[in-house]
Amino acid sequence: MTEFLPPGGIVLDADELDARWADAWRPEQVVERLGGVRAPWCIAAGWALDLFRGEQSRPHGDLEVAVPAAGFPEVRNRFPGYAFDAVGSGRVWPAARAEALAATHQTWLRDPASGQFLLDVFREPHEGGTWICRRNESLRLSYDSIIERTADGIPYLMPELVLLFKAKAARPKDQADFDGALPLLSRARRNVLSGWLERVHPGHPWLAELAE
Repeated sequence: MTEFLPPGGIVLDADELDARWADAWRPEQVVERLGGVRAPWCIAAGWALDLFRGEQSRPHGDLEVAVPAAGFPEVRNRFPGYAFDAVGSGRVWPAARAEALAATHQTWLRDPASGQFLLDVFREPHEGGTWICRRNESLRLSYDSIIERTADGIPYLMPELVLLFKAKAARPKDQADFDGALPLLSRARRNVLSGWLERVHPGHPWLAELAE
């Protein structure tokens, strides 16, 4: 991801976004479509926490998947009839080309026939099989260590990392996700998340609750 966004791009208002994400896929639908992909990928964000919990705790406006940036072409090739739009700073670059992809990390899968968005793909920084946190490059972990799986094999990002990313803005839904996940986190998981919060968001209010 580069520092500067390319010219152009369009802005979609909140109501239009909600409507165009109304048909977003569920995790099991994505597993069907990405089965056999060699690049390590996983469900991220709010859906990942629900997969960790073992049940859906709230409505989800979209579905996010994380994949190493170099593995994105393999994912893209699974959807020849669809378009991938690059997204950054509230703007969307339809059917993004190399410049927009290089300047952003989010990519929305769009059905050209309906205009509906179905899947949000995060193209993550990495070095080989090592994931790199885009908010603090000193945090580097093997993909094998950050991807967990449900009993029926759906890969999801470990809850400690999901909550680390939610900590930055801590919107009401992020706070609710933290409150719902906290009782399920072992002491070891709490300690890991605390260490990462101290590194990335020192002094964050969640640290006190994690210490209890």
